[in-house]
Amino acid sequence: MTVTIYHNPGCGTSRNTLAMIRAIGEDPTVIEYLVEPPSRQRLVELLAAMRITPRQLLREKGTPYGELGLADGKWSDDELIDFMLAHPILINRPIVETPKGTALCRPSEAVLDLLDNPVAAFTKEDGEVVHHPAKGQP
Repeated sequence: MTVTIYHNPGCGTSRNTLAMIRAIGEDPTVIEYLVEPPSRQRLVELLAAMRITPRQLLREKGTPYGELGLADGKWSDDELIDFMLAHPILINRPIVETPKGTALCRPSEAVLDLLDNPVAAFTKEDGEVVHHPAKGQP
């Protein structure tokens, strides 16, 4: 299986998602999108694959979202993409691509639906245990 994760190592959700991928023996392509932001075309492709709008991908916490006035509905999708390209921290994470689909994996256990053989249970960094329902767990 080919797995790609748009990852921020400073984000616990992103770290947990990557750990769940690696827990099944996958060696994903890891793109630290703050260092290597996607191109406009790639970002548009990811949005289409996730079936979400640029506004739905915007991250507010820990970003210049407020100071840029991005809550204002006046911004077009193209303008919001421009902001994300200029400030990659505005791109919410992690985004995971697999042959089964592409998703913004918030919460991190959302990645389990994208994996062929997900773990039945996983313990996150904070001690929370998540179970994959298809594996017969609660």
